[in-house]
This record gives sequence, structure tokens and C-alpha cells, in this order.
Amino acid sequence: MIEEQNSWWFGEPDLDWLTFEGLTYRIFPSWTRQVSLKPFSLNFVLGPRRVGKTMGIKLLIKELVKENPYSVFYFSCDVLEDYRDLLEVLEEYLKLKKRKGIKTSYIFLDEVTLTREWWRAVKYLIDQGKIRGDVVTVTGSVSLAAGRHIETFGGRRGNGTIIEVMPLDFYSYYSIFYEEFFSSKAEEVFERYLETGGYLAYLNGDIKVEELVGLIKADLKALERSTDLARDIMGAIIDKAPSPVSFNSIAKSVGISPHTARDYVELFEALHVLLQILFLGGDGKVYSRKERKLIIRDPLIGRAMGLWTRRKLNKDVLYEWLVQEHLYRQFKEIYYFRNSYEVDAIAGGLKVEVKSRKAKLRYPKDVKVLSGQEIPSFLYDLGKR
Repeated sequence: MIEEQNSWWFGEPDLDWLTFEGLTYRIFPSWTRQVSLKPFSLNFVLGPRRVGKTMGIKLLIKELVKENPYSVFYFSCDVLEDYRDLLEVLEEYLKLKKRKGIKTSYIFLDEVTLTREWWRAVKYLIDQGKIRGDVVTVTGSVSLAAGRHIETFGGRRGNGTIIEVMPLDFYSYYSIFYEEFFSSKAEEVFERYLETGGYLAYLNGDIKVEELVGLIKADLKALERSTDLARDIMGAIIDKAPSPVSFNSIAKSVGISPHTARDYVELFEALHVLLQILFLGGDGKVYSRKERKLIIRDPLIGRAMGLWTRRKLNKDVLYEWLVQEHLYRQFKEIYYFRNSYEVDAIAGGLKVEVKSRKAKLRYPKDVKVLSGQEIPSFLYDLGKR
């Protein structure tokens, strides 16, 4: 398996390189430039399945192998059972590295979170000094922080970075079709974006909505969670959207404890399916005990969750979720506010309320009220920043 996954050792192209060249819709993933290549580094690349993490890693490898093919090692860990298997694979490569006299190697462990206790193997090699001069990059569809795995590497990450890879934002998505912004074209592309989300794999016909549901269910099973219960909780979340909800209200709808409801919401967040938006008071304080907004982070994921739970997502809800997600990506934090009026999103000094139709209420001057037609240009401008 090691030799099959590292075809560049034999002067042969990787299958993903050829696949990328043949794609109808493609974009070079800019996030690869954030991966630290300075030894020693332990990088974490996190994001949902089929979002392009593997393709991005393979395109980075294509550049790295030009100097010395044997200095680059890639392994897809979804075929491994536990950390013992992973350790065996890594030590096998380190023997090759020694034979070839390589000082710095670039090790990529793809979908490592599917391997039980994977972190024990990596931590052991770091502590033994066996990879002190190397760059290690691990990817996962389940947020590694969910199991506090990143924290276990305290003081052991060197120059490493943590990168979240999400489906394309609207700016990047629009740029696939047109170089310049045209309002009429933006509306057309936006309608398509609502259908495909930011998944290039879906746009290229390489994945179906049903497969996305299957991948999420597979991750839940790997984490020993009930897919039936997860489906019911997601259904309750969609039913209540876009209104703020409490764990108690979700629990009551499903017939479970608030603790269980919270556990599954946080798990969906770790799977990059949901984002929690907390209440920001008029006093500038964040109130984590108040009701929160729960948003699905991409239109295609939303369609998948709707299919799974047998719910239909209202466009008005999708509009609000998209604005909130894009603001979160831009400013890395987001809140909401509500008293006599509601503000859907507060981020980076912006206050935004999303309305599919013309607002009947009068809002304060510092609140930007977005109608449905204004959303494409707003998202596009946000992505240009």
C-alpha cells in the first residue's frame, strides 16, 4: 500500500494530478500556501469530507517532489485500524528515508482521524526524536480539537499551523465562471450556488447528495454515535431554523436529555456541518447560556441534511445561513442580537439583518438590512477583502 500511494517514487504521476487536469471546473486551493514547510512542523488540515483536502495535498506534493521524490511520503489512513498500524507504516517509511540519506521529509497522513488513537503514533515519533527534522501534515474530516487531540501536542507542533478547509465561498465560486463581477450573472451563479454549494466535486459530477449523507453517517458511526438519534436532532434543528434555540428545546422535541442534545450539536460542529452563533448583549457581553442560532454551513450540506431528515429547507433560511457563514469565515467570529428587533449577524463591526422581502420594521442606522437580491453582491464583496 505504501508503494501504491507514492507513485512519484517510481517517476509515475499520481492519479489525482491527472484527475485535476481533466476537471471541467477547477481552482487551485489557496489554503495550501498556509501549510508550514519549515522543519519541524506539525500541521493540521481540517474540513468536511470531499471538500478537496486530498486534492490540495496532492497538488502541494506535486511541487515538493521536484527536488527529491523520496523526501515526500503520503498515506491515506482510512485503511488502518489503530495507532499500531500507523506506527508500523511510518517506521517503514523512516527506514527508506535513512537509506536515501534524506535530511528533511514531508509526511502527509490523510484522514488520520479515522484511525483509532492515531495521535499516539505521531506523538511517540516526536518524543523519540525520529521526525525532529521533518514536516508532518495530518488531515481529518472530524475536528481534531473535538477529542482534544491538538491539545495533546502542546509544545510539540513546532512551526505547524491549523488550517480549516471548507467548501468554496461565493467569491471563489463565482470566479470559476467569470473574471469580472456582473450583477445579472451573479444572480444566475448564486442560484447555482444554492444548488451545488461550494463543492467542486458536486459541480464536476463526482459526488451525489446521497453520498454526502453516507459520509456523514460513516463518521458518526466511527465515533460510536447513533445515526438515528443524530438524524432526529438535525431534523429538530431544521424545524426551528432560523430562530434561536436552546438545548432544552431540542431535547424536548426529540425526547432526550439536554446533555445529549448538546453532545450531538457539538459533534455536528466538529464535523463542520453546523456552526453555533451565540447571543451578544447590548452591553457588549457574550451570553453563552442564552438561546443560540444553529446554522448549516453550506447549501449542499443543507440539502443533504434535508434529504436525510426528510425536511425541505426554505430559501429564506439558506439566505441567512449563507450570510452568517461568510461573515464568520471573514472575521473568525460571529454573534446575533435580539430585543424589539433582531440582528442576524454581528461580525467585524458589521451588523446585518437578512430579509427575503423588504423590511417592514425600521432598524437602527448601523444595521445593514439585506434583501434577497442584494445577497450575491454582498457575499462577493465580502470575499474580495
